[in-house]
Amino acid sequence: MAIKRGTKIIKEAGSSAQTDLIFLLLMFMMMATTLINPNALKLTLPKSSNQLKERPYVTVSITKELQFYVDGEKVPFAQVEAALAAKMAEKEEPTVSLHCDEGVPIGEVVKVMNIANNNKYRLILATQPE
Repeated sequence: MAIKRGTKIIKEAGSSAQTDLIFLLLMFMMMATTLINPNALKLTLPKSSNQLKERPYVTVSITKELQFYVDGEKVPFAQVEAALAAKMAEKEEPTVSLHCDEGVPIGEVVKVMNIANNNKYRLILATQPE
């Protein structure tokens, strides 16, 4: 007389747990990448056909209202040079990315360019592709 076993061992692997895990990882990555935004200010950058792929150390932004931001922090113009010096301390090749709205007068742009030139910083003017 043959004795049958009451429980059967299922040899199939369920993939629903793996699917849930992949879905959660995908959602986490999508939300994390939308939070990483180096230029949170709404600026209409000038258009250019020449684009650089260099990563700057510090970003200086100028809005239409002539408000200055250093790495997203609002700074009065008188303190822009000091804020840049603090962030550029001990960098080998200090690079500044200048983000200006199209409506900013050229004189304000030149002021920031002079600060970079006087302190021997490399300056990149940020533009959007044509």
